[in-house]
Order: sequence, then C-alpha cells, then structure tokens
Amino acid sequence: MKRLISFFYLLVLLCGFCPPTVHASNTALWLDIDGAIGPATHDYIKRSLATAATQNARVIIIRLNTPGGLDASMREIIQEIIASPVPVVTYVGPGGARAASAGTYILYASHIAAMAPATNLGAATPVKIGGFPSIPDSFDEKQENDQQERAGAQDPMTKKIVNDAVAYIRGLAQMRGRNAEWAEKAVREATSLTADEALAEGVIDLIASDIPDLLAKIDGRTVKMQGQEIILSTQDVAIVELEQDWRTRLLAIITDPNIAYILMLIGIYGLILEFANPGTIVSGVVGAVCLLLALFAFQVLPVNYAGLALIFLGIVFMLAEVFVPSFGALGIGGMIAFVMGSIMLLDMDIPGYGISIPLVATVALITTGFFLFVIGMAVKARQRPVASGNVEMVGAIGEVADDFDSEGWVKVHGELWRAKTSMPLRRGQKVKITSIDDLTLTVEIYE
Repeated sequence: MKRLISFFYLLVLLCGFCPPTVHASNTALWLDIDGAIGPATHDYIKRSLATAATQNARVIIIRLNTPGGLDASMREIIQEIIASPVPVVTYVGPGGARAASAGTYILYASHIAAMAPATNLGAATPVKIGGFPSIPDSFDEKQENDQQERAGAQDPMTKKIVNDAVAYIRGLAQMRGRNAEWAEKAVREATSLTADEALAEGVIDLIASDIPDLLAKIDGRTVKMQGQEIILSTQDVAIVELEQDWRTRLLAIITDPNIAYILMLIGIYGLILEFANPGTIVSGVVGAVCLLLALFAFQVLPVNYAGLALIFLGIVFMLAEVFVPSFGALGIGGMIAFVMGSIMLLDMDIPGYGISIPLVATVALITTGFFLFVIGMAVKARQRPVASGNVEMVGAIGEVADDFDSEGWVKVHGELWRAKTSMPLRRGQKVKITSIDDLTLTVEIYE
C-alpha cells in the first residue's frame, strides 16, 4: 500500500500537478532614456522589458529625461509597460531632468513613479501635426483665455485631439491610483510641477536622490501587476545597466529628422545622376539605398506630405531650368518651393522632431549653387565656337600634302581632305579653309 501511495505521489509530480516555485533573480535592470521619445526609444524599451522578463528581474528602472516626442511611440511604450510581467519604475533624473509632454504619460503609466530633486514634469498638451504655433497676444489673462476658448470652438480637430489625450491620461491615472485632476490640467492647460509639488499632489510616489536611494525606498512597496498585488523586494539587488545596442543606435540615427532629410536628398540626387548617366551604377545603388532608408524613417515620423511634394517640385523646377530657357523663373521658383517644402516637411512643434533651419539653408544654397553652376556651364558651352562637324572645318588651318594648281590634297587635323583653290599651291604650304562643299574643301593661302 505504501508503495502504491509513493508511486501515485511521483506520478502527480511528473504530470505537473505540483508546479515548481519560480524565484526572481536578484537584479534590477536599468535603462537610460535621454532625449525625444521616438521609434528608437520604443524599440529600446520593448526589448529591454523582454530581457527583464526573460531574466526574471525584480524590477526594471527607466531613468527618464525627455522634452516629449511622438504620440504613436509614446502609446506603444505605455502598452509595453502595462503588459510587462516585471514591475516598471520610471525615475525622472538626474537632477535638472524633466518628463515633459510624452514623458508625463509614461510616468503615469508606470507601476512606480519617482523623481529626483530639482526635476519637473507636465506640459502634456498634444501638438496637432501640421499645425502652426499660436502667437501670444499682449492682452490680459482673461482675454487670452477667451481667445483660447473661441479658438477651441472654431477648431474641432484640436478639441478632439485634446479630449482624446485627456481621456487617455485620466485612464492611466485611475489605473495607477494617481491624481487624475492634475493630469487633465497638464493636458488642457499645459501646467507643470516640480518634484516636491508632484509628490504633494499625489502625481508621483516618491522622491529619490539616485538609483540606490530609489531601490531602498521602494523596497516593501505593494504594486498591482496584471490584477494581482505583489510586494517589491529590492534590498541588496544588483543594478545592471542595459545599454543601447547597435540596432537601437542605428534606428536612432536613421529616424533623426535631419539625417532622414539628408538621406532623402542623397537618394534623389543619386537617382537623378544615374538616370542622366546610365551605367555609373554607384550613384544609382547609393541613391536607392539612401532613399529607401529615408522613406522608412518618414514612415514613422510626423511627415507633412505637402512639404515633401514641394521639395520634389522644387527639384524638378531647378532641373528644368537647365533645359528650358526661362531666364531664371523656374530656378527661383524651384528654390523657393524647395526651401518651403523643407521647412514644412516635419512638424517643428514636436520636441526633437523638426529639421534644423541652418541645415535647410545650407542645403538650399548648395543645391542652388550647383544648378547655377550647371546653368553657367551650359551658357558658356552655347557661346563656344562649334568644335565638331563640317561647320567646325571652316576657318581651320591645314597643310598642302602635294603640289597642285587647282585641285589636290591637304592635311587638316591629321586627316587628308580633297581641296580646290584658285591659285597654285606647293607642298608644305599653310592654307586656310574658307568653305566646304560635301567632302571638298575650298582653301586659300594662309598668311
């Protein structure tokens, strides 16, 4: 009987009715986000959270310092944080850092929200892509508020975007038990708070001077993870920094608006050169690769397609100036379209995602200078005497090959030509070609 019981117990264990206890590793993973929130940031956080889950880390710490960024990337990051099986601690630091705009949403979505002294968060009003920033008036506060209310009433799209953002951040606040009223003010009124004010308002959970201090203060705290409450144990954990790998760095470089802009121009000019001189191969390959990389970047960036169309139109006009005698009208129009399209290409209001004005000016000057150089060379080529064909022979100097009185042979440019004259000529004499009839030259003595 005892053997039967032992066998049954062993069978239960083998069938998995008694699951083994999984212990978290004694590590806290730390990743550093410093700059605008974009596709590269999302990729970095997504893969870091996957690593934390694989290693069964105690917590993952996101040290955040951002002016904001792209709405799409922010929402994808928040989805990753909510679905993470590892508690996410977002820490605004070091001192002097900020979690503005998109950073405020990420802070609200985290299981633990912390800040370093002398940091701030807020100003979470969404920016309407393709819009233009409003110019503040010199009226008093009441008049400004009235104007803003009227503007909101006249712009349903802006009102729609703001209401959506308010509902989103209030949902995050309610999920994490944080101040939803202030969250709404941060969106509607673009208000900001210091670290001490945020703690007093119930926006964050604690203030910590550095990461070791942060780990000491969150030890023993209870957080809600996917419907279950767990107690954090972060005492004496090993801090492991997850640095960005080559893939994240490459993605960050490609999706930089200035780099994407340059890649697009290299791609366009490379393909133009290939079509103008078929067979160069290198220009075509480089142009195609750069253009594809630029298109990939524009796919994830807030591109204004009217600006993109103006850039292409400007380049077409400047190219047409080389072939069509428009006395500079096409060239000037093309330059204006090119500059305006470059400025409009990406939304300047989104932090970290505008094209540098000096870069636009430099590229515009170089492009204009290049086309002016090409036009100048074309004009000079038109003014030059004809250098080939029968017409070029008139006025050329030749040498008599053999003596003759009326018809004979002369050597011109190393070639023998049939020639006729009205006076006797002797071998070695220099003659000048006065006209050409079919393949017979009319010459006279050159003095």
